[in-house]
Amino acid sequence: MDVASGIVLPLAAGLVLAAVAGLRAFLPLAVLGLAGRLGWVELGPGFSWLSTAPALLTFWSACLAELLGDKVPVVDHALDAVGTVLRPVAGALALAAVTTRLGPLWTTVLAIVVGGGAAGLVHLGKAHARLGSSLLSLGVANPLLSVGEDVLSFGLATLAVLVPVLALILLALLVFGAYRLVRRLARTAIFPAGKPAPRAAG
Repeated sequence: MDVASGIVLPLAAGLVLAAVAGLRAFLPLAVLGLAGRLGWVELGPGFSWLSTAPALLTFWSACLAELLGDKVPVVDHALDAVGTVLRPVAGALALAAVTTRLGPLWTTVLAIVVGGGAAGLVHLGKAHARLGSSLLSLGVANPLLSVGEDVLSFGLATLAVLVPVLALILLALLVFGAYRLVRRLARTAIFPAGKPAPRAAG
């Protein structure tokens, strides 16, 4: 088995799709099922049902409902509450569907720990961003954030299927950029302009 095609590429694709699940629970599964039906990605033997017509209809319908509901201020909070459980499960499923060549044990472990963990962390980051947006803009900016999340989710999910390594690199850059931004904002909130930060001893 070629390491790149058998392990590295599926793992990169699965990790990105799991992270996307933290933003949109059904989108990675919808994209993955469609890609499997078109022959763009190889689904594991136990996950071929993702590419069936009933599954595609279900996932794409749920995806559309989630995309529309996330634009409504009250509904988006309800979706985030439900997503606390749903999105890690979707992330684990997405990663497991493309990494079955690792064997049942490692596939299960990676799906739960890496896939579910990645989706959960992204979901928490999104929830905090929405909370900050709600406080600063009284919820007015939330639909704009939602549109940005839509574009990012579709872009990353598509890249994960077509060019997994590039998608993983882009995801890493986005996470690093978000970390730097949050750190700067937190530092600005603690030490406003004109109030110097304390210098380290020595």
